[in-house]
Amino acid sequence: MTARTLRHPLVFLVALLLTATRASAQLRPLDPLEWGVWEGSGRTLVASVGGSVLADQRAALAGTEGRLIEVGNWNVAWRTGRVAIEAGGTLQRLFREDRAFDAPAEYVHPASGRNRHDSGDYRIATVLRLTPERAPAVLALRFGARLPTTDNMTGLDRDATDFFALLGGRVRRGALAVSGESGVSINGTRDPTFEQSDVWAFDLRTEYAAGRIVPVAEIVGQLDGLPGHSIRGNEDMAELRVGARFGGRRFLRVALVRGLKTYSPSAGVLVAAGIAR
Repeated sequence: MTARTLRHPLVFLVALLLTATRASAQLRPLDPLEWGVWEGSGRTLVASVGGSVLADQRAALAGTEGRLIEVGNWNVAWRTGRVAIEAGGTLQRLFREDRAFDAPAEYVHPASGRNRHDSGDYRIATVLRLTPERAPAVLALRFGARLPTTDNMTGLDRDATDFFALLGGRVRRGALAVSGESGVSINGTRDPTFEQSDVWAFDLRTEYAAGRIVPVAEIVGQLDGLPGHSIRGNEDMAELRVGARFGGRRFLRVALVRGLKTYSPSAGVLVAAGIAR
C-alpha cells in the first residue's frame, strides 16, 4: 500500500475490511450521528427506514450465537437553527440460534425452538452545533438516551436505560468528507453488584460525494476499558461498514458489515431508504 493510498481514508478503510480478522452489550452499537441534516441549502429533515441481516451475532444474555434479522430500523433527524432532535430505533429483532457459547442468564426464558424475537432499543438525542453556519467544519455535541423497550427475559438485550454524550466533527474538502464522534455511554446492567458500565462509544466515517453514487465507509463501536473482564450485556463491540448511498433527496443506503470483535457479527448487510428535505 503506497503513501498516496493511505492519504485517501476511503481506500484505507476498504483495505482494512479486506484484511481485518475478528478479535476476541447492547446487542448493537450506537449508530453514528445523521450529519446530513447539517448539509444542503435549507435542509432541516433527514429520515430513513430499513433493516439488516447479520450472521454470527452473539446474544450475551441468552448465551447463544446465530443469525439476527432487524426489521424496521428507523431514524429521524430534525433541525431548527443550531439544534437538532434525533430519534430512532428498531421495531423488531428476529434471532435464530445456531450454537450456544455460554449458559443463559438465570432469568432468560428458553427459545421457542431455535427462535427468539423482541423489540429493539429506541433512542432519543439532542444535537447542538457548536460552530457557526459558515465555519469550515461542523463541530457538534450529541447527548441522549437509549430507552428500555426490550425484555431482558427474552435474552436479546438488557431492558436498561443508557445515557450517552459524544463530541463529533465533520470536515468536507470538495467531494471528500470525514466525520467522527467520541464520547461516553453510561450503560445499565443486569448485575446487582455492578449496576452501571461506562463505555467509550466511537465512530469514524468517510465518504466521497462526486456524483449520485457516494461510496461510504465507517467504523462503529464501543469499548468498556476492562481488560480481561466485561459486564454481561455490555461487551466490547466494533464493526466496519463499507457501502454506498444512491440518489439525492430520495436516497438508498447499502452497507456490508465486517465484525471486528467477538460480540459483533462476522458479516452482514444493512439497507435503508430515506428522504432529505
